Amino acid sequence: MLKNIPPVTRNLLFINIIIFMVQLVLQQRAGNDILVQTFGLHFYLAEDFRIWQLVTYMFLHGSWSHVLLNMFSLWMFGRIIEQSMSQKRFILYYFVCGVGAGLCQELWQTADYLLNGMSQYDYVNINGMLRPMADYLNLWTTIGASGACYGILLAFGMLYPNERIMLLFPPIPLKAKYFVIGYAVIELLSAFSSDSNIAHFAHLGGMLFGFLLLRHWIREARRPRFTGWDDYARQNSQHSVGVMQRISNAFQNFGAALEEGVRHLGTALGIGKKKHRKDTHYNNQDYEYNAKKQQEKNRKQQERINQILDKVRRSGYDSLTEEEKRELFTNK
Repeated sequence: MLKNIPPVTRNLLFINIIIFMVQLVLQQRAGNDILVQTFGLHFYLAEDFRIWQLVTYMFLHGSWSHVLLNMFSLWMFGRIIEQSMSQKRFILYYFVCGVGAGLCQELWQTADYLLNGMSQYDYVNINGMLRPMADYLNLWTTIGASGACYGILLAFGMLYPNERIMLLFPPIPLKAKYFVIGYAVIELLSAFSSDSNIAHFAHLGGMLFGFLLLRHWIREARRPRFTGWDDYARQNSQHSVGVMQRISNAFQNFGAALEEGVRHLGTALGIGKKKHRKDTHYNNQDYEYNAKKQQEKNRKQQERINQILDKVRRSGYDSLTEEEKRELFTNK
């Protein structure tokens, strides 16, 4: 079973679970979670804040339920996204979502700090006891891979919007795009209505940064290249497929127009004229015949491409046969 999991996803699963087990051992021996105190993401105004905590906090968790839920999400969606993106892009995407989630949580804590006027006080009252503000700010610690996992969930919803996910409560199938939208709405409402210690804005931040990175890659994929198109666009971006076809047609039309212009220019300058008018007449007829034949061939190719693109819009890229995929990307 583990052999079927792509390497980056598999390694992330192992690392997170192993580090959590180390947390438990150190916590039992030292009486406190020294890893969270050192590597958890602290509020940037706290004394214990370090910039590298924006990365290390993703590998720490607060309980078995916390780590297992995140790892289940990573296993369920991460292996699919890794196979779709490639290993290098997936690991970059994972860390961008995780770091972005941490930055959004820091931003939310900053708003809380300023709106409550905490900068004006040296002490804070916690359950009837006065505590220095510096100690209190050090308690604002964020841990967990949830932000990165929410980013992966968003990627699944964007790349496979019509794939159905079976819900547990209620047990009904739901398209991935609606599942992701529903999760985002729940997180947004919970962020403003819940007083729990769940970092809802970190979850939303992971989705936000994931969305921005995916949009960047899609824009890059739409740009024509002489050496081919990016694998991500070829496999997952239906829109970029249409753009690629239109650009290909534009190049063909430009080449035909350029050839026609050169031919007329040569005629005007007397280049390539035959000695006998009769030969020129036959050559013109051959050219017109070949041009009409090429136009008819281009028209049929375009109709075929349109049929394939319609099928992609209706049923998704995965519904295409291997022959249709070759026709789509090797239209010549």
